[in-house]
Amino acid sequence: EVQLVESGGGLVQPGGPLRLSCATSGFAFRISDMTWVRQAPGKGLEWVSSITSGGTSTTYADSVKGRFTISRDNVKNTLYLQMESLKPEDTAVYYCAKGSRDGWRRVGSWGQGTQVTVSS
Repeated sequence: EVQLVESGGGLVQPGGPLRLSCATSGFAFRISDMTWVRQAPGKGLEWVSSITSGGTSTTYADSVKGRFTISRDNVKNTLYLQMESLKPEDTAVYYCAKGSRDGWRRVGSWGQGTQVTVSS
């Protein structure tokens, strides 16, 4: 059974940092592309960032480019999202998803999410 468990969310002031983690099990993480998506209040799922299985290639939405960094540990089967210079518009539930930028929605496996709230 595929399991994806996000953690690390919370309340942070604008401009602050936060690091999200996603612990995975039940599938071959080391050969899987992975993705972070988010859902702001009242909006649909928005793609944030993706990373290839070996971690050699990453892509970012324009809204987070230069502020967020996706990474992974293929020994710990864990995906990360380091977020810097957070803005109120980054407030959302963040989900990690199995699959590439173009495939995560079709794969249909993501976790329960972790809430990130950016507010003073």
